[in-house]
This record gives sequence, structure tokens and C-alpha cells, in this order.
Amino acid sequence: MNLAQTVLTTLGDGRFHSGEALGHASGRSRSAIWKAIQSLQQAGIEVFSVRGKGYRLASPVELLDAETILAHMAPNTRATVQHLEVCFEVDSTNARVLERAKQLSATGHVCLAERQLAGRGRRGREWISPFGGNIYLSLLWQFDGASQLGGLSLAVAVAVMRGLKEFGLQGAGVKWPNDIQVSGRKLAGILLEIAGEASGPCAVVVGVGLNVNLPADAMTAVDQPWTDVQAELGRPVPRNILAATLLHHLTSAIQQFEYEGLAPFLNEWRDSDVLADKKVVVDLPQGKIHGIARGVDASGALLLACDGELRRYHSGEVSVRSQTAVPEATS
Repeated sequence: MNLAQTVLTTLGDGRFHSGEALGHASGRSRSAIWKAIQSLQQAGIEVFSVRGKGYRLASPVELLDAETILAHMAPNTRATVQHLEVCFEVDSTNARVLERAKQLSATGHVCLAERQLAGRGRRGREWISPFGGNIYLSLLWQFDGASQLGGLSLAVAVAVMRGLKEFGLQGAGVKWPNDIQVSGRKLAGILLEIAGEASGPCAVVVGVGLNVNLPADAMTAVDQPWTDVQAELGRPVPRNILAATLLHHLTSAIQQFEYEGLAPFLNEWRDSDVLADKKVVVDLPQGKIHGIARGVDASGALLLACDGELRRYHSGEVSVRSQTAVPEATS
């Protein structure tokens, strides 16, 4: 842990701490403390400086801590998570875990970060990743082959929904294939990346970005409505416990998916489907297709009623945007 991280840990309580006290606690000079404060501010962390009082964060922050997360896991989940690392800052948790996948063949390697410099969303989009307000989580899992992965993203979305419900958030839904929304506002995104051969063993990195407590000024570059868990619950959210809860449901769901496929998750997914029976627009490389979303089939493909026929579209080939919230009668 460098000096900036040490200072931030102390300031996390939201109280004033003098430069002298921070220097004494860390064994560093007041000048070094001042430089550490500057580096935190450059990272987008709002730190107040008041003469005679010292330094204070604009609001308290609960830093992620591996031991705390592990302590809140159920024993079976803790046994499944082979290694858990918490990073102060990374380019991308998915990229970091993908690199680990080249070096080891373990299942259950987890990386969380306070901040991502190059967070990734689906179809190459940027995932805005301000410091300390979200959960950026990537989980490495080994599969026998890519052919068994159809529908995995939907199962992961159900797992995230289960975790949110356990935490008390009841109003969320899933926008195909795996965005989590509340009343049309994005709450979480899921990105699956695969390393390995389609005909042999492969590693899957399951990435989850969950908005927990976001400052509005950090999200000005986001071009779609968004929300966070704290706003929806109306109370502070302990991120370490939430991370442990998500990991429990993710590892349990992936283990079930390995043996039973998508079938056990379909009813929950359909109950949470925010696009069901709504008019949507599907973007394809060759153009846009208008139709009515009719849920998913047994493989997780989107069913679209269009021109008198029911068409199927798979994750990664299309993006879906809700065009209207007026439900249509099923045929």
C-alpha cells in the first residue's frame, strides 16, 4: 500500500485529520502527505483542506478489503474463491484477470478494483469507472469447452439479480442480454470474455460493473439514464458485504450452470425481462430491425416477432433499445 492509499484509508471515516497527524501515523513528512493528497485529488477523489483542521473527504468512503469480503462469505463460497485480490487502480479488472488466465488454469480467481482507467463494456464501449463508488468485479472460471457457454450471460444476470434482491433491492429487471435496470435506468452491466479454444478447455472471465454510490459529476459522460444501489435503497450500502453477496450468487449460479445449463434460470430471467412484449429496435451490421420482443428461447437467444415470423438473435450480434413501453398482445 503506497502513501496515498494509506492516507485515503485514514480519511475514509469522513473526519478531519491534520497533516501532522497523518504524517505521524505514516512515518512521513507533512510535505509527503501534501503530495499524497494531491495524487488523490488527481485521481478524482474530492478532498477538502481547511486551515487549522486538516484534510477531510467530501464524504466517507468504505474501501474494499479482501479480508472483510472473505469474512462475509459463506464457507462454501469461500472455498470456491481460490484467490481474491483488491486493487487500488487497474486499467480493467477483466483485462487483469484475462492476463491471469494465461498464467494459470485455476477456477475462482477474483479481482476487484476501486477504480478502472480503461473499464470495458459490451461491444467495445467504455465503462465509466470513478473511484470508490462502484463494484468492479471480475471472476475467472474454467470450462471444458466454449460450446457449453450458450446462455451463460443470462445465468450471470440472474445471479446478480439474486444478489440485489438479497440486499433488499426488489425493483430491478434485466434488459437482454445482461444489463440490470431500474425503471429504465442502468444499474449494472455484465461483460463475459473468453480465452481458449472453442473445441477444448477455455477460461471465461465474468465481469460485473455495479453502480453503488455514484457522484453525479462523475457520470456526466454517460449517455444513458443511470442509477445506483444506494439511491434505490435510500440508505448507505456496505460495499464489502455487497461484494461478498454478489460473489456467493455468482459462484453458485455458475456451478449450477455447469451441470444443468440455462434451464434452471429461465423462469427467473423471464420474470425480470424488462423488454417482454414491448416494441424494440434491433441493431445489426446490415441495418435496424423493428419488432416486438417475445422473451428468450431455451438457449438464451432473443425472440423477436417481426413481419409475421419469430426470429432469434444471439448475444454479441445485436444491441437492443426499448422504443416504447406500450405492451403488445402476444400471438
